[in-house]
Amino acid sequence: MALGRPVTLLSAPGFAVYGGCFWWQAMVAGYQAASLLDCADAGGRALEALRLGLPGVILGRSAPNFARIALIAAECGALLLDTAPPALDLAVRGADRRLAGWLGGAAETG
Repeated sequence: MALGRPVTLLSAPGFAVYGGCFWWQAMVAGYQAASLLDCADAGGRALEALRLGLPGVILGRSAPNFARIALIAAECGALLLDTAPPALDLAVRGADRRLAGWLGGAAETG
């Protein structure tokens, strides 16, 4: 099914803490899609992601120096969110059947 809609690749919660920024960067490098790396409350990981040029990070407001990191993200032209957006986990059974509805389109036939 090809709906021709843009998508955003969203890491697992807190992925930057246990998977790392370099690994995420390498994983999403081949896709023509926006991406968001979840850094939980690890401000250091968020800064690392911004230095690598990642386009978006999620960092909890409870993170030390959140306001300063928000300024740095803005200077880099990166998106900084304090909570993860709604997402469709394609690893969940039946997600393929819900994909068209999630994207707001109808599945193509034929």
